[in-house]
Amino acid sequence: MYTLLIAIAWLYVAVMMAAAEAASPVGSLLGALITFVLYGVAPVALLTYILSTPARKRALKARQEAAANSSIEPDAGSHSARDAVSPMRKEP
Repeated sequence: MYTLLIAIAWLYVAVMMAAAEAASPVGSLLGALITFVLYGVAPVALLTYILSTPARKRALKARQEAAANSSIEPDAGSHSARDAVSPMRKEP
């Protein structure tokens, strides 16, 4: 929750920095774009990736446990099959 708020606030700061760069007499739109990407998008992406690592690990563990619990042996019982198929087939 707080991570999203921090990311939005930092992107706002980066947009304001890029706008100041574009509005500056010596600035350019390319410089504003580079400022936004390097000061805004890249750090927020890295921060989001790092802070979401525990959630990804929990999801992976839950998927592995679900897969382990759903694997059922096809013939785990000691009873024989009712209509057993002969292992060898007679040619007509």
